[in-house]
Amino acid sequence: MLGDLITRILILLVGYAYPAYGCYKSVEKKKPEIQELRYWCKYWILLGLLTVFERIGDIVVSWLPLYAEIKIAIFIYLWYPKSQGISYVYEKLLCPYISRHESDIDQGISVLKIRGRSVIVQLVKCGYHWTLQIFRHVQQHFAIYKVRNTNTLKSHSHFMKARSFTAVVQYQVHSLAVLQKNDRSKSKERQQTATSFMFLR
Repeated sequence: MLGDLITRILILLVGYAYPAYGCYKSVEKKKPEIQELRYWCKYWILLGLLTVFERIGDIVVSWLPLYAEIKIAIFIYLWYPKSQGISYVYEKLLCPYISRHESDIDQGISVLKIRGRSVIVQLVKCGYHWTLQIFRHVQQHFAIYKVRNTNTLKSHSHFMKARSFTAVVQYQVHSLAVLQKNDRSKSKERQQTATSFMFLR
């Protein structure tokens, strides 16, 4: 088996890159041929369906041997001119089936469009309500945070004021104590002076 990386590269080249280049050449002709344009339109229709089924097939039957190589072979079979794979698969298999069920498919698409619009409207409404709730929650959070900060600043300012007032009171008490101590020392000196003077007499 080929490596997974090599098979992916080959699928991109064979299934997408080369057909895209062929379609480009057909479109850019001065006089595009209708048959050639229809040829590539059929291929991209089949490729779109194969891509849808490929997502399911990769989950269910990807364990089969040579699964990636089979996909490469299918892509080559579809666009290779000599194999006429596009004409056979599109005109013999796909086109008759879609023609029989085209009205059902269109009706299903219309129902999906209506339901899709209602679902989108509901999602938009839910998104609006969720966004509004989140905005209100964030706004309340910031308001609470602001109130807490304000209360913290107020309590800090009160504390600083109380602290400064306490410092002033302590300073005054200390000053008063120093004055009282000085007065006591002066009165003691006066008493000692008076005693010594009396002793001398």
